[in-house]
Amino acid sequence: MHGLYLLAAILLEVAGTTCMRLAEGFTRPLPSVLIFVFYGLSFACITLALEKIQLSVAYAIWAGMGTALIALIGVAVFAESMSPLKWLSLAMIAAGVVGLNLDGAAR
Repeated sequence: MHGLYLLAAILLEVAGTTCMRLAEGFTRPLPSVLIFVFYGLSFACITLALEKIQLSVAYAIWAGMGTALIALIGVAVFAESMSPLKWLSLAMIAAGVVGLNLDGAAR
C-alpha cells in the first residue's frame, strides 16, 4: 500500500510540474491552480508513504522518477530536444532507482 502512495506522489508531482509549463507564467488560471492542487496531493501521498518507506529511499525515488518522467514528457509533449547525454543521464537515474529498490528489498 505504501508503494502505491509513493507512486501516486510521483505521478501527482509530474502532473504539477507539467502544469507549470502549461500555466505560461501564471497567465492561464486552470493550470496555475492545478500546480498547487497536484503538489499538495503529492506531498500528502509521500507523507503517507513515509510511514513504511525510509525517507532517503522514498525521496530519492520520488525525485528521480519525477525528473525522468518530466524529461520524457518534455520530449513527447513539448518537443524538447533529447541528446545522447540526456538519454544516458536518464538511464543512470533509472539505474539508481532500481539500486535503491534492490537495497530496500534486501533488508
